[in-house]
Amino acid sequence: MKLRLVTAAIAAVVLTTACSMDPVYQRPASPVPDSFAGGGAVRTVAAKPDDAANQAVLSDWKAFFKDPYLQQLVTLTLQNNRDLRQAALKVAEYEAQYRIARSNLAPTITATGTNTKAHSSGVTSQSSSVQLGMSSWEVDFFGRLRSLKNQALEEYLSTDAARLSTQLSLVSTTATDYLTWLSDRSLLNIAQHTVQSDQETYETTLKSAQLGSGAEEDVQEARTSLASAKASVASYQRAVEQDRNNLVAAIGCALPEGFPQDRELQDDMLFADVPVGLSSDLLTRRPDIVEAEHTLKSSNAYVGAARAAFFPTISLTAAAGTASSALTGLFKAGSGSWSFAPSISVPIFNYGDLKASLDVAKITKNIDIAAYEEAIQTAFKEVSNGLAGRTTYVDQVEADREYVDAAQKYYDIANARYRAGLDGFLTLLTAQRTLFTAQSQLVTDRLGQQSNLITLYTALGGGWTQQEQTQASAK
Repeated sequence: MKLRLVTAAIAAVVLTTACSMDPVYQRPASPVPDSFAGGGAVRTVAAKPDDAANQAVLSDWKAFFKDPYLQQLVTLTLQNNRDLRQAALKVAEYEAQYRIARSNLAPTITATGTNTKAHSSGVTSQSSSVQLGMSSWEVDFFGRLRSLKNQALEEYLSTDAARLSTQLSLVSTTATDYLTWLSDRSLLNIAQHTVQSDQETYETTLKSAQLGSGAEEDVQEARTSLASAKASVASYQRAVEQDRNNLVAAIGCALPEGFPQDRELQDDMLFADVPVGLSSDLLTRRPDIVEAEHTLKSSNAYVGAARAAFFPTISLTAAAGTASSALTGLFKAGSGSWSFAPSISVPIFNYGDLKASLDVAKITKNIDIAAYEEAIQTAFKEVSNGLAGRTTYVDQVEADREYVDAAQKYYDIANARYRAGLDGFLTLLTAQRTLFTAQSQLVTDRLGQQSNLITLYTALGGGWTQQEQTQASAK
């Protein structure tokens, strides 16, 4: 009977609902407008955060990066990067700390048994006991342990969001390195074709001078142009090799086979499109902002723990079992034993320390609110700049195409007239340099356009799926 009474008393305490001292959490209002698009260079397109197209493009990097070879590179980066490994291990560490904090809410039940014999003055005595009980356990009447558990949970989720920020940064860096590699390959190709053209021009000019129909200064001009083009080839060859080395370092292994040699920077298969006119609510899914909000929630829970410290701490030690002077009588009637030892600790003379701790918790929360708002503002600026670049780069690249087309026609005409003896060499040289400049500018601006898409994807915080999965598994 006594065993049942003790067990019932313990169960009643365990089921006691703790009150919470945590301040009611309210997400701070976003210190930015509701929409990124606002006229000027940004042309609005209706879009909502829950649009299926937006979800597909922004929720997973594999949906945004359409180039299969780039997908291979990013996969290898995420598999081999040491920074990401460290971030993942840190998440595992905080997840374990959260489980420790959560386990403190329940008592630790242990079973013990003893059998002791002693001999003194010719008399042998024996005692045996078996007990099931719990060690000293704090009853969470005022929610202190629950607040600490919530704090540990938010720290865990914040650390996981930091891991996703690291992952997003690695994805962006690998894609940017890939674009740079493609860009320098294109510039190298342009420089090599320019060398071929300049070589033919130099040989033609040299023959004309040898036959007496051309000037020696034209030969030297042609030679100068050829040497400059060869220098450009050497420069871009070096850049291509360095770009390749950067990619190898990023992915942590040799480049995979299967790179399409005809891949060019303007290929439409590189990236999916990101619509404009997006709501600024999307920023709440960006990893660094998710991290900042979980840090804020952690501070909010710590305020609750600091408040609860003003109230008494109640602890229980209880055990119930059986005891006997002989092992054979251990489970006989009348051998039952129990103990029930509650204790209470009431803060009296440390009020100043507790008050200071609460003030620190509140100040820390206010600091984290400011950090969260600053993260929102930074993200808004980055996305707005990306959206502005998205539209203006389209116009700029289209103008570059017209520039290249006009320069090519100018060169073709100048070359034909020079060979026919209708124009001087200076006109042809000017046309050659104009064409080289136009072609190089087109490649550079295409690189800027494609890089801006990566920047925009990163600024919008692509990779929501993993965030949602982590949060769901932690609850």
